[in-house]
Amino acid sequence: MNLRRLSAIVLKELRQLRRDKLTFAMIAGIPLLQLVLFGYAINMDVRGIETAVLDQAGTAQSREVVAEIASSQVLDIRYHLDSPQDIDHLLRQGKISAALVVPRDFEARLQRRDRPPQDRLPLQLVVDGSDQSVQASARQLAAYPLPGWESRPGVEVVNFYNPERLAPLNTVPGLLGVILTMTMVMFTAVALVREREHGNLELLIATPVSPWELTIGKVLPFIGIGLIQVTVILLVGHWLFAVPVRGALLDLYGASLLFVVASLALGVFLSTLAGTQFQAMQMAFFTFLPQILLSGFMFPFAGMPKAAQWIAELMPLTHYLRLSRGIMLRQAGLAELWQEIVVLLLFCAVLLSLAVARIHKRLD
Repeated sequence: MNLRRLSAIVLKELRQLRRDKLTFAMIAGIPLLQLVLFGYAINMDVRGIETAVLDQAGTAQSREVVAEIASSQVLDIRYHLDSPQDIDHLLRQGKISAALVVPRDFEARLQRRDRPPQDRLPLQLVVDGSDQSVQASARQLAAYPLPGWESRPGVEVVNFYNPERLAPLNTVPGLLGVILTMTMVMFTAVALVREREHGNLELLIATPVSPWELTIGKVLPFIGIGLIQVTVILLVGHWLFAVPVRGALLDLYGASLLFVVASLALGVFLSTLAGTQFQAMQMAFFTFLPQILLSGFMFPFAGMPKAAQWIAELMPLTHYLRLSRGIMLRQAGLAELWQEIVVLLLFCAVLLSLAVARIHKRLD
């Protein structure tokens, strides 16, 4: 082995890497991104769970207990309700993840020193069981002692939508979005780059195809593939894990269609930034990592700092997880989850417009 020739090859590779600014940025960017996400944004100690209070007792003591529980910062009380029906309505819409219920005979229950088995606990915490992180945090409050109940827990936790706390009911709706993100973005991220590398882009430039026609033409074939993936995941999830679809199947496919288009728009936009297929795949991974970590699929959304939550709100996977879990587990409709639909529509419009603008520059 000739060390001189070897050093010449190494020097050539280093110079080529220096000229490849995107790859060089990835070398530094991916470790920094992982460090920030895992070290700062990921927090298993959930705080600030969106909560409503139904105080049917309406006494000074009940208000004092509610305020004391709120001071633990596990619950973030945002609504004060008048009827039990409001709890189900807000849970289905995804506006709250828990509801603290104070019964009318709250003070009388506190006076009972001996609790018969048929009696319920003084307080009840209704939890959205479609989110396992919320369930785990709610169990922390189950042991909360009340005056006269110091030797035993005073909060009864009731899991809505997943009373048996089955993990697949929480995981499969999330995997639906994760798999679509990984495949749809990756497929289209290399679309225009492959055309450029094979010399087909020059042929397309010579045709009367407009930038919008080129962009939509790249997206449309993959929409059908995405919907086929949705069908496969739903069938396997039902057969193997008995995961239900409690809402309207048409609503779920409508939300999935919108999310597929959003993911494809992101992939096409990335393909206009990359110079090679390898760079396109790098960028797809670079966008996939924050989405899977910050969307609430792997780690509790409520436990993240506000800055991380703001970033997560800009990602389509965050909103699709709320849609898929809401429709499949909480039997919510698209009308109840309209805010998530609006965000995905805006994401599609912005990303497709940016992709068309960049393709137009290339055609010039």
